[in-house]
Amino acid sequence: MSLTDLPASSTGPDAAVVRVLSYNIRSMRDDREALARVIRACAPDVVCVQEAPRFFRWRKAAAWLARETGLVYTTGGATAAGPMILTSLRAHVERAEDTLLPRVPGLHRRGFATAVLRFGGGHRDTGGPENGDGNGVRLGVVSCHLSLAAAERYDQAGMLLDHLAALDVPYAIAAGDINDRPDGRAFRRIAGKLRDGWATEPWGSEATFSPEDPHQRIDAVFASEGIEIIGCGVPAGLPGVTDADLRAATDHLPVLAALRLPRVSPV
Repeated sequence: MSLTDLPASSTGPDAAVVRVLSYNIRSMRDDREALARVIRACAPDVVCVQEAPRFFRWRKAAAWLARETGLVYTTGGATAAGPMILTSLRAHVERAEDTLLPRVPGLHRRGFATAVLRFGGGHRDTGGPENGDGNGVRLGVVSCHLSLAAAERYDQAGMLLDHLAALDVPYAIAAGDINDRPDGRAFRRIAGKLRDGWATEPWGSEATFSPEDPHQRIDAVFASEGIEIIGCGVPAGLPGVTDADLRAATDHLPVLAALRLPRVSPV
């Protein structure tokens, strides 16, 4: 699959195609204009941000990023200790919440930004209330940034899985900076319950850290059963995404996934 083959967002009577971007933006301390250009070129419906601005005037910075990328602030930032979610106007936000995880003395506090979204409400289906009362396809989304400490990171991976399960939606994704490689305990714990986007349907390039010398995959998009992963990877070489912008925007490379969400059949 070439980079131009990743499908655009779409809605049909049988399924919705949703583009999800995960991106650690280092509190927007780098080239903001380059960051906005990368996000716009990826044309996402959902952006799971890590290290969103969370201190002085953080809401103003989040509003700037949403405005410059044509998206809407949904939840997170300082209220989730860094993770944040932005969405396009395609997404109807059913609910959103921020969760702070237990604090470990001496370590940075972590959290989850969570949203339950609905896509494709223009097509009536027969999926019943479990699929949004027949109004589109429901998707639970969690943006996460796990600990640098191995033991805490492993525990947070379990909390992430429990958090997703509690959303009670037909489809769910977790996306973020795992701070662990695919062979690590925390990464494997998540991948044991959810499907790793890159491992399932690789597209683009793999390594996400660092932009100057990509050699580690520590950022990922995970999807629950039933979601068709069309492609997932670093969008280096995607039209509009330049190497210069990727290096200037932040200290991680983004992960872009195209997901097909079939409409839930009646029980």
